[in-house]
Amino acid sequence: QVQLVESGGGLVQPGGSLRLSCAVSGDINSINTMGWYRQAAGKERELVARIDNEGNTDYADSVKGRFTISRDNAMGMVYLRLNSLKPEDTAVYYCNAPVGNRMYWGQGTQVTVSS
Repeated sequence: QVQLVESGGGLVQPGGSLRLSCAVSGDINSINTMGWYRQAAGKERELVARIDNEGNTDYADSVKGRFTISRDNAMGMVYLRLNSLKPEDTAVYYCNAPVGNRMYWGQGTQVTVSS
């Protein structure tokens, strides 16, 4: 019903930046809030950022002031800008869309922060 495809991950130095993109397709009219999650090796998946259709945003304390979530509904895209990256940001980053009682996920994109 909803398909999410992430891109933009990679290997960066500490202090570097990346922009992650999520292309949304399918029944996009069913989607309100969009989110970015991440899962580090051996850790639980955690919420990084959310944005609703009005542009309201929420961020995990660990990324506030460094990451920015945005969306372009007309283009079916949601973005996450990652600045001032730290090694602890290393994880697979997933795009998420709750629709009814379902949680839709992308395939994930790897972000590795290492010198």
